Amino acid sequence: MIYDYQVIPAPSRGLKARGVRTTEARFAYAIQDVLNRMAADGWEFQRAETLPSTERAGLTSTTTVYRNILVFRRPATGAAVAPPADLPGDTPSEAPGDLPQDTPRTLPPDLPPEPPLMRPTLPYDPMTEDEPPAAPLTPPVSGATRA
Repeated sequence: MIYDYQVIPAPSRGLKARGVRTTEARFAYAIQDVLNRMAADGWEFQRAETLPSTERAGLTSTTTVYRNILVFRRPATGAAVAPPADLPGDTPSEAPGDLPQDTPRTLPPDLPPEPPLMRPTLPYDPMTEDEPPAAPLTPPVSGATRA
């Protein structure tokens, strides 16, 4: 038999619910909620995995972060598998750098436009001159003189 698979991030925080008081119980409730929601959509839970993910750290270095994921499957229907919507816990958000090149970046209509970038005004052009011009050699001007 052929299966479709769905892989989602495991919740990292618990969910509040009536009668669920301890941290462990809230976390278990969050996992239970994800499993039940996926089962309602026809997905069968297969396993939980912890996998390494190489991520950027700063401008030039990378770091390895371990991610917890949940794997589900269901018999293949031939239709494309859409990612689940509205699952509790940490769901990945699409970072601006992850957008395809032809996708325009727009703000939601309720947000104000971004302010223009403020660039410092320099007394010289750093693209063509190596060093800033030297300060003029004039004595300081003061209103009173000391003897």
